Amino acid sequence: MAEQVAENKKKFSLTTRIFIGLIAGLIVGVIFNLAIPHGFIRDTVFVDGIFYVLGNGFIRCMKMLVVPLVFCSLVCGAAAIGDTKSLGKVGGRTIIFYLFTTAFAVTVAITVATFIRPGVGLDMSSIEKSEVAVAESTSMADTILNIIPENPIGSLANGTMLQIILFALLVGVLLAKMGEQANLIYNLFNQTNDLMMEMTTMIMHLAPFGVFCMIARTFSNLGFNAMLPLLKYMVGVVTGLGIQCFVVYMLLFFIFTRLNPLKFLKKFFPVMAFAFSTSTSNATIPLNIDTLDEKVGVSRKIASFTIPLGATINMDGTSIMQGVAVVFAAQAYGMTLGIKGYLTVIATATLASIGTAGIPSVGLVTLSMVFDSVGIPVEAIALIMGIDRILDMLRTAVNITGDAVCTSIVAFQNKELDVDVFNDMNAGMDMDEA
Repeated sequence: MAEQVAENKKKFSLTTRIFIGLIAGLIVGVIFNLAIPHGFIRDTVFVDGIFYVLGNGFIRCMKMLVVPLVFCSLVCGAAAIGDTKSLGKVGGRTIIFYLFTTAFAVTVAITVATFIRPGVGLDMSSIEKSEVAVAESTSMADTILNIIPENPIGSLANGTMLQIILFALLVGVLLAKMGEQANLIYNLFNQTNDLMMEMTTMIMHLAPFGVFCMIARTFSNLGFNAMLPLLKYMVGVVTGLGIQCFVVYMLLFFIFTRLNPLKFLKKFFPVMAFAFSTSTSNATIPLNIDTLDEKVGVSRKIASFTIPLGATINMDGTSIMQGVAVVFAAQAYGMTLGIKGYLTVIATATLASIGTAGIPSVGLVTLSMVFDSVGIPVEAIALIMGIDRILDMLRTAVNITGDAVCTSIVAFQNKELDVDVFNDMNAGMDMDEA
């Protein structure tokens, strides 16, 4: 009898519990939105009380780990890769892949939106408008200079990811160069990294409750009446995201690795679901690295380098939203962009993704730079802010999938992907155990 209870308990893995939390949160959120009238109990106690505190509390716990985990992982990863030549090869391939897929993602988005024509015939008076946050445009020279930290401790304190990445890589490379005389420091970073991974495992047990509360709150506030006028825009974004995730990424994965992309999707789906529910690339970094290492067979030293980098500079899902939004806004305002305008959008959206913080709805802020580059009124962003939350969840899932596909390809090319682990559908099962 005890064995049967234990066996039944094992069936509900962490992945299953997170998925149950996601679906339950969706159902509860819709019920709150449609069936429960506004009032103190609904709004103050549940939506802005229990759901808000528990959901955001979980996100804060995950964010708490990001900076120390990313820094220690990158130091250990760079030290493990060793010589600067190998590190440069891995880094070069990764950055080229990220920039290529981002530019391609914008192209896909513009193409899809051109066919769907989301802004044509739109009754702009039917859309609820919100305040718009505007991002300051940064020159290419300043973008490059901003990668170099003036104060590494300040960068760590502020979570400035590109600066953290550069400093961590320098520390890791020099640790490898110093060899045995730096063993004490290397062991300190290695053990701190292990400590952060253990803390991640502990906090992940709270994930089902955090996911439930975040999804319930999102759908409690998401009025379906606000979505109807923007239905074509939403269809355009979702179509672009689907093409990028399930066609472009999977073709690239198969072409460069000759491995089964469906197996990859099945193993990686829990990370996609987690990214969907949290809407933050940074919060998925620990789970992404663990999944690639234990389930996909990617060497941790590669994943520890490419995943934090991807969470910072690879925003394909966000770029797709921006591409569709440009076509939508241009059509809504009766503007014609032309080939030159679309090329400008592709270039600006690609560059805007570099150094973008992996936090919820940041794409709307950088979208102001893209609009400004082709003369679209920044106020147009207010048209889509009301329904951006649900799209933000979807594009975050695409963002982190692109990071994982790139990591797997780079690892395979550097003979750092264990094909036996990849083909073993039971690999990494201990990740799911409570």
